[in-house]
Amino acid sequence: MRNLRSSSHRKVILHQNWRSGDECAVMENGQWSDLSCSDTRHFICNNTLCSVSECVQRQYHFINVRKNWTEAQRYCRENYTDLATVDNMNDMNEVKSMIGDSYVWTGLQKTGVDEWHWSSGDPVLYQNWTTGQPNNGHECAVMKNGQWHDLSCSETRHFICNNMNTGLVFVNQTMNWRGAQSHCRQNHIDLVSVRNQNENQQLQQFISNDSHRSGDVWIGLFRDSWQWSDQSNSSFRYWRSDEPSNDGNCAAIIHLAPREWNDVPCSNQHPFVCHEDKLILIKEKLTWSEALRYCRQKHVDLVSVHSEEIQRRVMNVVKQASAEAVWLGLRHSCTVGLWFWVSGQTVCYQKWAIDDSENCDSAVRSGAVQSGGDQRWISRPETDRLNFICSRYEE
Repeated sequence: MRNLRSSSHRKVILHQNWRSGDECAVMENGQWSDLSCSDTRHFICNNTLCSVSECVQRQYHFINVRKNWTEAQRYCRENYTDLATVDNMNDMNEVKSMIGDSYVWTGLQKTGVDEWHWSSGDPVLYQNWTTGQPNNGHECAVMKNGQWHDLSCSETRHFICNNMNTGLVFVNQTMNWRGAQSHCRQNHIDLVSVRNQNENQQLQQFISNDSHRSGDVWIGLFRDSWQWSDQSNSSFRYWRSDEPSNDGNCAAIIHLAPREWNDVPCSNQHPFVCHEDKLILIKEKLTWSEALRYCRQKHVDLVSVHSEEIQRRVMNVVKQASAEAVWLGLRHSCTVGLWFWVSGQTVCYQKWAIDDSENCDSAVRSGAVQSGGDQRWISRPETDRLNFICSRYEE
């Protein structure tokens, strides 16, 4: 199968219907033929953009409380993941079915002249403004009947949150709180934070597993006006009665039911729970093909970066790299001038370095991310030996 990416929108060709063999493609009677790229033919343009959430699944929650946009964002970040990102028609229809004909806040916010971004930081790839909108009068966006309107951020409206759960890892070795924090940050994401009662119940069930040793368990809460290790701003707490009692500056889950929280000295030795990161930096220096083989044998694949969120995770991971750049799962075809993800997924998000281009004179090119500077994507000869990032996401 040939995986191709268009130069303009960089989409992977997933469906294929080839008839015979050259380097550019034409369609005749529903079938594809490859043809010399120098031939002249009529052509078809595509004016649609792909969707980030073809790769990222979200759960939406309608909040039947009226708040202004900033308050709604804070509520969503404390209780779910963020104000809703709605970047394809499937997501649009799901949200539309929840809200009917009322105006509700989404995560869309104006960030510059004629520039809108989602609260999550993702770019706006899909748009569904009503006629005449946005009219540049306001900086936040509501949805009604599936269409978008700009509105003053100080207005109070109902709103939609979305949830994107991360995995958990129980580390069954005892460390003090700082050691546990360091271990989680080096090997996963961070010590676990708890944003709401639902997450608290999931965590209680997780650490109640028979395979987990009994005893108190570190979480990411520590005393500095009681903050979370990952800097999340959740106000949810599950202290035992009369706690915190100023016995210590770090928080642990008590091993006895109902597994409430207790403040204890940070020097205590306990097992702990990390947020799992499914991206693994491999510090061996391999060629791109060797890195691909390594990831597929030991994990799932070389990483594919489909959104600003995944890019931020990649940027965090590559800080520990021992090479100036780190391989991604990006591959380039010099023959047709196209990029593609080796996982076969749609390339819908891009973070290329300025003026980076493919030089096809010397070697096959593959995609890497800079380990320093702006940590943007660059094109490198596939024979270069770099660190690389494997993904454990089952696509």
